[in-house]
Amino acid sequence: MSVESRFLILLGPPMSGKGTQAARLTQLLGIPQISSGDLFRDNIKNQTNLGLEAKKYMDRGDLVPDEITIGMVKERLHREDCLEGALLDGFPRTIPQAETLDEILAGVDASLAVVISIAVPEDVLVERASGRRICRTCGQSYHLKFDPPKESGKCDKDGGELYQREDDKAETVRQRLAVYQAQTSPLAEFYRARGILQEVNGDQLIDNVAEDIQQVINQLVNKGAV
Repeated sequence: MSVESRFLILLGPPMSGKGTQAARLTQLLGIPQISSGDLFRDNIKNQTNLGLEAKKYMDRGDLVPDEITIGMVKERLHREDCLEGALLDGFPRTIPQAETLDEILAGVDASLAVVISIAVPEDVLVERASGRRICRTCGQSYHLKFDPPKESGKCDKDGGELYQREDDKAETVRQRLAVYQAQTSPLAEFYRARGILQEVNGDQLIDNVAEDIQQVINQLVNKGAV
């Protein structure tokens, strides 16, 4: 596989199953997953200059400036394990970030092969989130429809009380989805216009979503792109 063909982006709203599919895809391609959340946590934990700067903004409740986020991504993409490519998750979020990513990849003589977007109807995403319940004692997760506890309101493991997180309440989920759509709709169109956006149906079984993503990869293989 050529180096330039193995840089990919995975898009997907909260509760779309993006994390599950990202883990499978990186294993399939043998490339690292670069998550913006992981980058922030690692840089802050290791007290890098970028991490310390980011923490100042986060402690004040402010948005971390693009230049700090971009600096973390650039540093990560220049590590040895990314020589053969990487899967980007959570970055870019805006058109300016996408344009800067192009510049970063060009600096290592690479480019994006594909942007895979996992599409799920809003009502389905709300149902997935609002049905989730967490054990107050051990943190075990359940779903009232897809993975219910044996006894209503109680954890199977320790009998702890199950509760609904504020982030999982329907009105909060809809707000989160509105923010996501506002951010990523322009980004999706940006990549669609370049002919590298591939949309897969996320409203199906996990294995079926994985199969659809595999088909996208197979098409790239057949074209000699990967």
